[in-house]
Amino acid sequence: MIGILGGMGTQAGLDFCNKLAKINTGKLDQQYPMFVLYNKTNTPKRPENLKKYYNVLNALIEGCKMLQKNNCKFIVMPCNTAHYWYDDLKKKIKIPILSMPQEVYKETLKTCKKNTKIGLLSTEATLETKVYSKYFAKSFNLVSPSNDLQKSSVNKSIKLVKMGKIKEAEKAIRPAVNYLMKIKCKKIILGCTELPIAIFAYKSFKKIKQSKIFIDPNLLVANISMKKYKRI
Repeated sequence: MIGILGGMGTQAGLDFCNKLAKINTGKLDQQYPMFVLYNKTNTPKRPENLKKYYNVLNALIEGCKMLQKNNCKFIVMPCNTAHYWYDDLKKKIKIPILSMPQEVYKETLKTCKKNTKIGLLSTEATLETKVYSKYFAKSFNLVSPSNDLQKSSVNKSIKLVKMGKIKEAEKAIRPAVNYLMKIKCKKIILGCTELPIAIFAYKSFKKIKQSKIFIDPNLLVANISMKKYKRI
């Protein structure tokens, strides 16, 4: 059984579950994966608690222990910023926890040459804590939008998804995406699990040429989870 520690935010956790289902579309009920989604919305806000490290860590430990107690074989966290606590979290949990940034890095190694320019769209907290750069820095040129674009485009889009305003979120993220495409990023990591919801919600971002640029960590880890699930 797959354990999913959600609620960071709720839309992102549901998006992960939806992608697990879509991977198995057309199969019998019994061929879909068994999973437990713990929508732990009382987890403290990650960006506001970077300096209050144990507030978040203790909540994540509590959530993972609940999934562990319910016979899950491994855990996924559909929240990129939460991986700032990953190293200490996995020390407290007996079952494996997949690392979303590490899996994205491994996938990028397969498809991009060394020193390739890779774009990253994420929360300011993910940028500040170097959740992705600690993997990518030695092999790739990881770039993000300017501070102004971060606030006016990326942050705004993430907030709109959390509010359920998906159409507005899709419009808000466009300037940041266009900037990364303009500077010729080979890939663009959607390093906040709200962002794939915005980008792939409407036809404007469903063009094949553009969609091949994006790396959706939720979809990637959903596929990895299914392969791991089948081996259990």
